[in-house]
Amino acid sequence: MDRSLTLEIVRVTEAAALASARWMGRGNKDAADQGATSAMRTVLNTIPMNGTIVIGEGEMDEAPMLYIGEKLGSGGSAVDIAVDPLEGTNIVAKGLWNAMAVIAIADAGTMLNAPDMYMDKIAVGPKAKGMVSLDATVTENLKAVAKALDKDISEVTATLLDRPRHDHIVKEIRSAGARIKFIPDGDVAAAINTCFEDTGVDILFGIGGAPEGVLAAAAIKCLGGDIQGRLIPEDDDQRKRCSDMGIDCVDQILTLDDMVKGDDVIFAATGVTDGELLKGVRFLGKDIAKTETVVMRAQSGTLRFIQAQHKLSQKPNLVMV
Repeated sequence: MDRSLTLEIVRVTEAAALASARWMGRGNKDAADQGATSAMRTVLNTIPMNGTIVIGEGEMDEAPMLYIGEKLGSGGSAVDIAVDPLEGTNIVAKGLWNAMAVIAIADAGTMLNAPDMYMDKIAVGPKAKGMVSLDATVTENLKAVAKALDKDISEVTATLLDRPRHDHIVKEIRSAGARIKFIPDGDVAAAINTCFEDTGVDILFGIGGAPEGVLAAAAIKCLGGDIQGRLIPEDDDQRKRCSDMGIDCVDQILTLDDMVKGDDVIFAATGVTDGELLKGVRFLGKDIAKTETVVMRAQSGTLRFIQAQHKLSQKPNLVMV
């Protein structure tokens, strides 16, 4: 994969973030998502690659753009593309924390084409890599992370979506004596945060979307952390989707390498609203906006934080450099 794609995809997430940020706090999640999706697709078609969407906005009959199987790019290396144009549509609509525009690309055929269903997940940073498991209890995993980080268990912070389905996990975390940071939405950001000490998050637990699990895996592979997932089909159609993917035993644990094979993967995220890792879009007046993006590549281990200032009137459809 051409290394120039590392910076090319930054333009993609910047455009999506700029398009959706105007809807922050305005109560219209669909408009925010539509703006991000349209901007992301427009810029993707200017990138020198032959890309295929493997994680996107849904099947072709469900999504008018960025649907699974859609071909994008202006020609070049064959790559898989995983996108979430706006991770946290409700977050933007309500003006809350940690919304991002997200993309990952990898060599063709190396990213799991995860069906749109639930996935049970656990994620940790580099120091705890290989030390946690979905087959272990919550308490066992907390103790393993505490040992890896040289912390008392009372100093370990777990994060998970604030959902009734997680009540049993919350009860066990509290019984073990660890701290909890709830999130309303956006578990891609939460999983990534486990890889950065400054975010104050040590481990992610709980059930979220399977496509988001693959996006998180792409970032975590770049950062040296670890993630496991287990698909949770809710009906026969979803079980068939698992079988079509080659997963006949839905109880099996999907490792980081199951979700993203090989080491040539690139991940980028631009903040839409403020979060622990990234600042959101700032509109400064006089047609100027600022963005903050993190972009990383597994093969080289390079991690970049990019602050950019945009003259919006000079970017028709947000596609100019």
